[in-house]
Amino acid sequence: MNDHSQHAGDTPLYPIREVSRITGVNSVTLRAWERRYGLIKPQRTPKGHRLYAREDIERVEQILQWLNRGVPVSQVGELLDRPEASEAPPADASDWPGQRAQLVTAVEALDLARLETLYAQSLSLYPVAVCLAELWAPVVQALEERWGERLGDTLQRLSLEAFLRTRIGTRLYHANGQAPGPVLLMVPLPDDPGTLWQLLAALAASDRGYRVSLLDTPLPFGELPLAVEALGAAGVLMTGSHAGRSDLVRRQLPRLAEQLEVPLTLCGPVARIREANLTESGVAVLGDDLGLAMARLGDLMPPLSR
Repeated sequence: MNDHSQHAGDTPLYPIREVSRITGVNSVTLRAWERRYGLIKPQRTPKGHRLYAREDIERVEQILQWLNRGVPVSQVGELLDRPEASEAPPADASDWPGQRAQLVTAVEALDLARLETLYAQSLSLYPVAVCLAELWAPVVQALEERWGERLGDTLQRLSLEAFLRTRIGTRLYHANGQAPGPVLLMVPLPDDPGTLWQLLAALAASDRGYRVSLLDTPLPFGELPLAVEALGAAGVLMTGSHAGRSDLVRRQLPRLAEQLEVPLTLCGPVARIREANLTESGVAVLGDDLGLAMARLGDLMPPLSR
């Protein structure tokens, strides 16, 4: 099938893969919006393939605008049918806050079946960037602040890490084969207690089109230049969930940035906490807002060949 077809009136029609490329919404989410909520109604070929008109693409973009303003997907339909509405209504208190509460409860109860349901549901109904901003990043932040020395905290962390490592790892495996962008090498900071921020950042980077090479254990700094060369990486993204050691941030990271021939970037809570310590270094501080972090990363990496 060509990237776009024609129908009566010479109006171009686009296959689902092209609509996904144009809008950034994956095909699973597009189908869910159609089947579950009737938000879009593509035409069909005789063989059942979906074809989207320009009006459908504009409607998808309108849906994204409402979702980014905090409106639950279940309420978007009535707003699309009332184009005079200029202000989003208050988000349903049972939607994002409710989903966050359910997710925290599932993690604390080690309810992997419920965790699976919430994970699949969130990524099938919402774009990855929205899921990360509204659900997963706030939940990880809340859990990180709650976890301490209580009995069971380590078990909760390790269980959630294992769950996300499997699901996100599978997603990266399939996405890397189709991603148009350069390779991004991701490694955690030494002594960081976990990999949750790294996994979320990897999901965000993959969604932006980078081919993510993920190492979930720290690599000796002396081997990072070798890893960059061997993997053909165009950039290195390090993540950390806490402040990190002072000598590591103030001396070792800037020294490493000088040794690498590609950008060295830092993401997660460590980037927010230690930003002032790295202003005069060669380390690019991306912050802990994953959406903004990916935008800043895009200014440093080679352009995506979409």
